[in-house]
Amino acid sequence: MNTLDFKSQKFWDFLNTHGSDDVSIYIHIPFCEQKCLYCDFYSQVSSAEAHEKYIDSLICELSHYKKYLSSKEVKSIFVGGGTPSAINPKLIKIFMEYLKSICKLSDDCEITAESNPNSLTDEAIKIYVESGINRISMGAQSFNEKILKTIGRIHSPEQIYNAIESIQKNGIKNFNIDLMLALPNQTIKDINKSLEIVKRYDIPHVSYYSLILEEGTPLYNNMYSYQFPDEILERKMYRKIVDTFSLNHLNQYEISNFSKRGFECKHNLRYWKLKDYIGLGCSAQSNISSIRYSNVTSLKNYLNQNYSYVFEKLNKIERLNEYTMLGLRLNEGINIKEINLKFNIDFEKEYKSVITKNIDNKLITLNDGKIQLTTIGKDISNVVELDFTRITCN
Repeated sequence: MNTLDFKSQKFWDFLNTHGSDDVSIYIHIPFCEQKCLYCDFYSQVSSAEAHEKYIDSLICELSHYKKYLSSKEVKSIFVGGGTPSAINPKLIKIFMEYLKSICKLSDDCEITAESNPNSLTDEAIKIYVESGINRISMGAQSFNEKILKTIGRIHSPEQIYNAIESIQKNGIKNFNIDLMLALPNQTIKDINKSLEIVKRYDIPHVSYYSLILEEGTPLYNNMYSYQFPDEILERKMYRKIVDTFSLNHLNQYEISNFSKRGFECKHNLRYWKLKDYIGLGCSAQSNISSIRYSNVTSLKNYLNQNYSYVFEKLNKIERLNEYTMLGLRLNEGINIKEINLKFNIDFEKEYKSVITKNIDNKLITLNDGKIQLTTIGKDISNVVELDFTRITCN
């Protein structure tokens, strides 16, 4: 790893000679009204003054990309965090207006804003629509009020319902809700309630993630104070989710993501297929060609427009491992022809023993030039992914 000054010619020489003709943009808003007990993302509680200064710094950072973006088509934009809806929506609009003034957006550009139910007001949604935002991703996590309080969420189930109704009332057809399983004291009854609500409101996209206890978070530090579902119950919950969504025409297109046809998250799919994207904002990550770089993680420095990036150049094996792991998580699986072309390898030959082993164990299938996880394989996907991880090519 090494650090490059954002304003150095070396940085821009690299950026202008690598990558494809299209790109995605991620904007990190590192502010929350309250930090959730399971969260290890970079965020903090700050004042309205800090919010305004941060948007100014975001615009300044983006302005340096003006020449680079002039030759690119922007395929997707994602405003994440933190909690973007925790700041004045007019600030989001100011930034979006500048972004659109210097970028060429594709005709079908997906523009997503993350939100929390308690701060996603009717007024905020209207301003988002005026800003060009055409997709909302809302962190619901659970419809059980006790569970919400246990994990440090500050919204109520009622606020989730109100926010969904406001989204639909304001004509945003493309929206997602995040839900979680394996939460403290969660039962199958809680999962059934969530599934019923998704059906009732005809929600077109759901991300349903298993709780991961991240080291250093309050939930991790006090894990023995809570009763978590065991592994058997967690798998039962997951299978219930997959089976019920399939009956309700929410297709599983990634291990934890489900949508109606045409409502798959374009931005996340670009991540999962290792497409180019630039990240703006404090601690944001970027990926151009074989280079990954991250922005400064000091909010103080970022507010003072002291930009510096930490770079990491991935070699062929690291990139191949990443592509394989992400491909296995997708329902469409690994396309043999595409991976051969991208990495100039004979994938079936080099991975023959691993492929044979996992087919024999009924964890993957190989049909029509695609390697896909089976139902059993999805339950232990980490094991399969590890099997395909290589140190060197044969």
